[in-house]
Amino acid sequence: MLLSYFKSPLVIILVLAGAISAFVGELVNAGIIFFVVGMSVVLGFYQEAKAEDTAATLRARIRTTASVRRDGRRVEIPVSEVVPGDLVYLSAGDLVPADGRVFSAKDLFIDQAALTGESFPAEKYPAWDAEAKADVDRTDLAFMGTSVVSGTGIISVMKTGASTAFGEIAKELIGKVPETEFDRGLRRFGYLIMQVTLLLVIFVFFINALFKRDVLTSLLFSVALAVGLTPELLPMIVTINLATGAMAMADKGVIVRRLSAIQNFGSMDTLCTDKTGTLTENKITLASHTDVNNQESDDVLLLAELNSNFQSGLRTPLDNAILAHQSLDLTKYASVDEIPFDFVRRRVSVIVTESPTTNSSKALLISKGATPEMLDACSFYEVNHQDLSMSDESKRSIRVQYENLSKEGKRILAVARKEVEKKPPYTVNDETGMVFVGLLSFMDLPKQSAPASLQMLAESGINLKILTGDNEFVAAHMCAQLNMKVTGLVTGEELRKISDSALLRVVEETNVFARVTPDQKNRIMLALRKNGHVVGFMGDGINDAASIRTADVGISVDNAVDVAKAAADIILLQNDLTVLARGVQEGRKTLGNSMKYVMMGTSSNFGNMFSAAGASLFLPFLPMLPSQILLNNLLYDISELTIPTDHVDSEYLKTPHRWDMHFVRQFMLFFGPVSSIFDYLTFGVMLFVFAAPAALFQTAWFLESISTQSLVIFVIRTRRTPFYRSHPSKPLIVSTLATVIVPMILPFTPLGPLIGLVVPPVTFYIALAIFIAAYLALAEGLKNFFYRRIARNA
Repeated sequence: MLLSYFKSPLVIILVLAGAISAFVGELVNAGIIFFVVGMSVVLGFYQEAKAEDTAATLRARIRTTASVRRDGRRVEIPVSEVVPGDLVYLSAGDLVPADGRVFSAKDLFIDQAALTGESFPAEKYPAWDAEAKADVDRTDLAFMGTSVVSGTGIISVMKTGASTAFGEIAKELIGKVPETEFDRGLRRFGYLIMQVTLLLVIFVFFINALFKRDVLTSLLFSVALAVGLTPELLPMIVTINLATGAMAMADKGVIVRRLSAIQNFGSMDTLCTDKTGTLTENKITLASHTDVNNQESDDVLLLAELNSNFQSGLRTPLDNAILAHQSLDLTKYASVDEIPFDFVRRRVSVIVTESPTTNSSKALLISKGATPEMLDACSFYEVNHQDLSMSDESKRSIRVQYENLSKEGKRILAVARKEVEKKPPYTVNDETGMVFVGLLSFMDLPKQSAPASLQMLAESGINLKILTGDNEFVAAHMCAQLNMKVTGLVTGEELRKISDSALLRVVEETNVFARVTPDQKNRIMLALRKNGHVVGFMGDGINDAASIRTADVGISVDNAVDVAKAAADIILLQNDLTVLARGVQEGRKTLGNSMKYVMMGTSSNFGNMFSAAGASLFLPFLPMLPSQILLNNLLYDISELTIPTDHVDSEYLKTPHRWDMHFVRQFMLFFGPVSSIFDYLTFGVMLFVFAAPAALFQTAWFLESISTQSLVIFVIRTRRTPFYRSHPSKPLIVSTLATVIVPMILPFTPLGPLIGLVVPPVTFYIALAIFIAAYLALAEGLKNFFYRRIARNA
């Protein structure tokens, strides 16, 4: 990391200029150049290392773990500590932490899309063949980076880290992380500064070298101008901002896994989320278990309990609610096989026998899942322990019962059964011709904090869109309880009929999407992003992982499954939108403080260096010595290091903000010349009033330049007028005033003569105070004009 700082072209030029200065005997200039380079590198290295340590500390708080067998017992360890030879236990929702041989498996289905691109999960089971090639198509191998969709299993670890199949691909594809919107803005800003710097430096160098001064002095002056114009601390300021923001967000219960995501978090204007656990308590209770006549039925409860008890996949809150009501004896039943849940069938089936010792050739298939899909798989229904053929009329009757329960805000599951031959394995083809037994209804009350959360999001300019797998009746009932206005409601079935072009309009008008699949969630978010929104997605389940990756800002919670947390940029320590809303405020503070440095670099820096370039053309001497320019830049940069501690105005935090290159360019062209006006006034006063020789002229402009470009931060940092209505942070006040006071003292110290500074007359300080006051007053007035007339929408 330290050596990478010396790859900068600017640093290389400075080191060469310092070496040339030392070679020709300009030891003071050489010393200052090397001091500036050293300070810049050391500060950058220290702050980046500190920020990386901060990020690592935060990541450690939400690191994923693996369940392994150590010393004869099952323990949880960090994934990074898994080693070859470990036995790793896998279940639905887990990320596979290493490449390994499948030691045992029970309906183990693994999503290998990260390696193969195949959308359907692959079943894994023991079938070890030492001679076979170790590729991803093998059913007896599990690979790092894939995720368990359903079932359970144990793998014996063979390879970890870079030695895995995933690691080998990573080696080949290693490169830069995809740019965020803010990163692109920084890059474009860098190009703009580079173009201006290149033209300015080349022009000044050739004019001075050809007509006035020796080549070395012209080179040093030109390089010093480049240093003064270039906001070389911008990457470091941004890094400090991100680290500071990450720590502040951690205090609010928001853990940042990727620092660069903070900028997008602050820019987010649309949040997509499921309602369960986010807007509701996620304390689900079983409200009823009824047959097709809407009467309480123990048969429905028994079948539901058997299904939830014997299914080996990840138990949902609905399963836990069923088992919490367990009042029936299940000990006389034994599991034969299972058909795992998937998001196409939307059901899970178990096959059980009534007794472990029975010799019967028959077994009972029990299926539990979403009512519409269950009805499609049933040919019969049970009434008073009799199986009757399913007619269109009976289907309509069941749907009416289902809709009535849904309109009460309840979540509904259907239960069906079928007698099958006891000949495993069983497949989805066995889930036909089943007997519909009844319905289970569940209650999940809205959170007490939900209305306040929705209000906070609305006040922050964030549009909330609910993307839920629940039906439209449950979603609408929940919105009514929260007093959330439904601007439009679209179901997954309707979504399938909407073209991609029409969806661009639909997503703007609709805020509730019901019965949507993970693929449809992705489609909705892609449409929102295409419309120019910065989209966040909040989820905690296996089916949310793809959507979390698709969003600009992936958000999960600390108790989410591993695959969801691994995909997320932001982790909430509490599943509460209030926590998220507070985190967004911190993200906006980070973005706002980063922009303050950018605006400083495009106004005072640009103006002062433009003045230096112009003055060098008509003065018989350099307007400021290279060593003075470098010292000016060093002191100014040190004062800017406190910007990340600054307060951000409350009105700025009310709406999302994005990097706007057009705004940056307007700001630079408008405020840059304002700084130059007072520079040229200083030149005039020193030449025609004080008749200043070279040393006094250079000293005067050195003091005026550092004072004006440092103090203008108090005007630029806020849009409020007058600027003192916005209170800066104490560290920013102290560092800025120190940056002004220290140069004032320098001419009176032994260091002054070494860099060409002389003691100015007292009258100069009076003139300087007038110039500073006039400059800040003019900047204040023009700021108001700029935001009202030129950058109204910025």
